[in-house]
Amino acid sequence: MVASAYGCKCHVVIPDDAAIEKAQTLEALGATVDRVRPVSISHKDHFVNIARRKAELAESAYRAQLDGKNESEKDCRGGYFADQFENLANFRAHYQHTGPEIWAQTSGDLDAFIAAAGTGGTVAGISRFLKEKDKRIQCFLIDPPGSSLYNRVTRGVMYAHEEAEGKRLKNPFDTITEGIGINRLTENFKLALLDGAFRGTDREAVEMARFLVKKEGLFLGSSSAMNCVGAYRVAKQLGPGHTIVTILCDSGIRHLSKFYNVDYLARLNLTPTAEGLEFLGTKEPI
Repeated sequence: MVASAYGCKCHVVIPDDAAIEKAQTLEALGATVDRVRPVSISHKDHFVNIARRKAELAESAYRAQLDGKNESEKDCRGGYFADQFENLANFRAHYQHTGPEIWAQTSGDLDAFIAAAGTGGTVAGISRFLKEKDKRIQCFLIDPPGSSLYNRVTRGVMYAHEEAEGKRLKNPFDTITEGIGINRLTENFKLALLDGAFRGTDREAVEMARFLVKKEGLFLGSSSAMNCVGAYRVAKQLGPGHTIVTILCDSGIRHLSKFYNVDYLARLNLTPTAEGLEFLGTKEPI
């Protein structure tokens, strides 16, 4: 949408295991979408590296075109790599806007914040803002299967030596959640101020999403469902009488082909069966 507003072409590169409706939405908005196989960031054909190369090639071609031209003859062609994972505009957006919004809506009366991380900008920007406002506010990470951020927060290490980026070229663990969990430390996530972390599972995310549809009328995607799993974990840890905030960051409408697909879930033995929150180990009435 921003590219269209500025009269620019938008080229998006995403893993081919992402829900197809995400690519379809981007294409409907006018973007060109490349869907590529998911590989380690150390591989030249990781979607981030492909996007960077495409932007650099476009910019190089533009610079070559300018040789010998006057300034007045320049046009807007070229390439710019948005660098989603490392671009600190991501962090600043949440530090300058989302964090203050949470603070204002709770009148500063909150005890904890928790969210999952993909690029890390959301959890970093919000946690740092809230901690600067009141250091007593506890901030946590909820991490899906296959991600190394939980170990980073709780143990100070990202992964076992044999799984280090730069050596492991096989496809990463395929969790059903999309947009969260990562096996490297981004510039955005480095700015997070966290008190601890929790592990979430694919089954918990699937069951939580169905619980929220039935009990709250909230139709959420996998990231939001995992965030709510985390909020429950923090609530159990802190006990009654506390205010806990998380982010509902994606709609279920972007996850119909996988996260809400009955046949897909059945193949993974993830068919939801819970009536309440028993999948989280609680016996309390809902």
